[in-house]
Amino acid sequence: MSRESDAELPGDVLPGVLSESLHAELVAFRRDLHMHPELGNQEFRTTAAIKERLEQAGLRPRVLATGTGLICDIGLPEGQRPAVPMLALRADIDALPIPDTKTDCPYRSTVPDRAHACGHDVHTTVVLGAGLVLADLETKGLLSRPVRLVFQPAEEVLPGGALVAIGDGALDNVGRILAVHCDPKVEVGRIGLRHGPITSACDRLEVALDGPGGHTARPHLTTDLVTAAARVAVDVPALVARRVDTRAGLALTWGRIESGHAPNVVPQHAELSGTVRCLDLDAWRDAPDIVHAAIDEIATLHRAKSEINYVRGVPPVVNDRESTELLRRSMVARRGLKSVESTEQSLGGEDFSWYLENVPGAMARLGVRSPGDRMVRDLHQGDFDADEYAITVGVEMFTAAALLDDM
Repeated sequence: MSRESDAELPGDVLPGVLSESLHAELVAFRRDLHMHPELGNQEFRTTAAIKERLEQAGLRPRVLATGTGLICDIGLPEGQRPAVPMLALRADIDALPIPDTKTDCPYRSTVPDRAHACGHDVHTTVVLGAGLVLADLETKGLLSRPVRLVFQPAEEVLPGGALVAIGDGALDNVGRILAVHCDPKVEVGRIGLRHGPITSACDRLEVALDGPGGHTARPHLTTDLVTAAARVAVDVPALVARRVDTRAGLALTWGRIESGHAPNVVPQHAELSGTVRCLDLDAWRDAPDIVHAAIDEIATLHRAKSEINYVRGVPPVVNDRESTELLRRSMVARRGLKSVESTEQSLGGEDFSWYLENVPGAMARLGVRSPGDRMVRDLHQGDFDADEYAITVGVEMFTAAALLDDM
């Protein structure tokens, strides 16, 4: 499928351009996923649909040992090791536990309180489409190196399904890995790129405070847990921010605080939970100790006993320079210089970072905003949707990358 392009080279200089018929098929596939979202580690229907389509193309996908997610090699006979390291293309396949609030949308979610509101259905369809195109090129002798497709479960579940996929061999014999993530701020037909960190680290924090309660008429005989919890909520983020280099972007943000049941009773228990996000890898590694110390200081000051559950999430996604350049060259070859824009580092977390702890790679922000659409629908919102031309853009960028990669 084609739209107006300002490519410096014609799009058909490289093979691997998406046909109108395959674009239509992929749109239908994406809409089916969108209507049937599944949460992390529960993506059985999604896995089966991907597996069936790959097998129809003559490929041999392997479902991960956990039962969801799969790996599929193109251009590598079963049981053989590649002569050169493979390029891997990764997609995440899970949805979010939020309702789909779109109206007048024929493919809105049919599952209550479940929605593909982060674009994983688009990511999945892009990698599937790239796999189908590359499989066809391989049969024609036009694919010079093998490519691995990685359909990963549970990206939204800390510490991320990437660790499951890696443990099941997703990176065996892989020399580089690429991914895309939908970006509603970027217009369709374009991508956002950044060398170095492109996302932040993200951890989960749960704090329990305990102490003797009592009557509000005699607070001096109690541990005032409501005040203690309030001071932890206000003071700990400020302390944490002052104990690291401000350029590290270490931020603690609370999402829940709960204590007490009656207006005249000082409670015996309080809870807070939130996230810790960090732009810098070294500061992220030090974050648990810094956060623990700050919470203990404030809790002790108010005579509260603290119990801290610091759940490690994901490190930042740090794009390798050569892999970022490969994505840039691939996009320029398809759609010209103006199709690539710079993007900022976000405070969102992404478990694609775990792959990059092992092999070089890069993630691009895939534009999904329709031309002329002034309303930016944010990720993780029930009304999120994507311009489906982004599927063609992503597929053709990935197929170009597979042909241009000279690792």
